[in-house]
Amino acid sequence: MSKVNTVLGTIPAEELGFVAIHEHIGYGMPGSELDTKWWKTPEQRYEETVPKLRQFHEYGGGTFVDATGICNGRDVDYYKSLSAKTGVHIVACTGFVGGDTALPHFARATVDYLSRQFIHEITVGIGGTGAKAGIIKVGVSRGGRMTELDKRIYRAAARAAAATGVPILTHLAIDPEPAVAIFNEEGLPLDRVLFGHVDDGVNAPITPDTWIVQQGGRLGFDTFGYETELTDPPFWARPRKDRMDHFLRFVQGGQVDRVLASADANCSPLGWPGVKGHTVNYIFEVLIPDLRNNGVDEETITRIFVDNPADFLSIRN
Repeated sequence: MSKVNTVLGTIPAEELGFVAIHEHIGYGMPGSELDTKWWKTPEQRYEETVPKLRQFHEYGGGTFVDATGICNGRDVDYYKSLSAKTGVHIVACTGFVGGDTALPHFARATVDYLSRQFIHEITVGIGGTGAKAGIIKVGVSRGGRMTELDKRIYRAAARAAAATGVPILTHLAIDPEPAVAIFNEEGLPLDRVLFGHVDDGVNAPITPDTWIVQQGGRLGFDTFGYETELTDPPFWARPRKDRMDHFLRFVQGGQVDRVLASADANCSPLGWPGVKGHTVNYIFEVLIPDLRNNGVDEETITRIFVDNPADFLSIRN
């Protein structure tokens, strides 16, 4: 039976239910938690986060994948409490959002050291929490090209994924050629990699999404809700119709098994505000109705949000 690591234990993949594959409980850049602008008491964080997760559960959401890496506000004991309180499975990650978010201790580390760190968090647990990571996060640093540190992290992630059977989720899908080369060199099948943010307004035009699929990778359309139609859109916003049309090219073009979708929302901002009012529940409140209005049937919606994530997140070893 296929299994997945959640913060409250390893469960059968069939129990994941509806999955939001790329979200954040509370994401921030290293050090932001020390800035009084973003500091919050546990009570304040709960007050912001619990209603969103409860609503997600009431809508039919089963699993929330937290894509917050090491050094970016990951708080696994907090995730465990939230999961127990709301009934939502939470999958935590090991790894880094990008090399530029790795604090010096990790930035100076070798591939072997980083790989052992990731493997420990997947097989033993994160810190003293007892909770095991269910996914590995990697990313392209600011600037749009993979740095040497990024490449070390990607190689360490590939080795950890091959050793443990958990998948990899990337931050951005730009400059994927070095990443694909590393994964191939390390013997990691590319269907174990979800190339994220293929749909964001800044990088979509320079992301070779068709090429990624041809290599065997998966595509994460995971910035739904960040739209230019907003009153104060973020710099990565995109017209709502453009993003939907982009998504439908794959969904209706015979490649629905290669795509996953999410909203990349931040439950309780920590150094990164996102967009006020944007939550994981955009998926139920706007995205799924939009898909139906564009002729996407219920079976296909289930494949995108239930079947594909269960297959991707399942530990393979």
